[in-house]
Amino acid sequence: MCDPLICGLDEAGRGPVFGPMILCGICFRKSKLHYLIENDVKDSKRVSPKRRAKLSKLLKQNCHSFKSIELTPQEIDQRKEKNISLNQLELIKFVEIVNELKPEHIFIDAADIDEIRFGNNLKTKLKYNPEKIISKHKADDIYPIVGAASIIAKVERDEIIEKLKEKYGNIGSGYPSDERTIRFLREWIREKRSPPIFARLTWKTTKFILDTEINNKKITQYF
Repeated sequence: MCDPLICGLDEAGRGPVFGPMILCGICFRKSKLHYLIENDVKDSKRVSPKRRAKLSKLLKQNCHSFKSIELTPQEIDQRKEKNISLNQLELIKFVEIVNELKPEHIFIDAADIDEIRFGNNLKTKLKYNPEKIISKHKADDIYPIVGAASIIAKVERDEIIEKLKEKYGNIGSGYPSDERTIRFLREWIREKRSPPIFARLTWKTTKFILDTEINNKKITQYF
């Protein structure tokens, strides 16, 4: 094909204890990839929140196609019952995105420690045979098309977190490293005797606070 459809795949919110994980795929024709360079599209972590929001809107307006999927905390927790890892769950959703968009060339931020294996696993689960799959760690920092997917995913997750803040108060960023998030979770569990609906119950952070606040376990039992 002289002008193949190029797709970038990435996620946002893999590690937080609060809120969903968003997975996104975005496609441009090869002849239109210059748009990403001209607009300095790169990994969402290297773009300010204001710039991310603007770019996300522009990318959706100017791309060939895109698709995003929200994995709720409940869906993330249920993977344990299905005996699948977070990497496998992520792969399943990326397959769903790619099967709908049907690009010829795929660039994906590898979730697996073995980036080649992650790409091969994606290929074997697709309903068609793409010409090329490039699976790399830090692909969002290498390929602008993956950076574009990371921007859309990050903005969509941030919007959900902002809505949670409007409803429940300042929950912080949702990441375990955020003191505001941990303080909110601890105070909520102490008062309500159970985690909020937007918390991931299978996360060590949630289990630890539940055990120390409700089950009377001592911190020394974890060391």
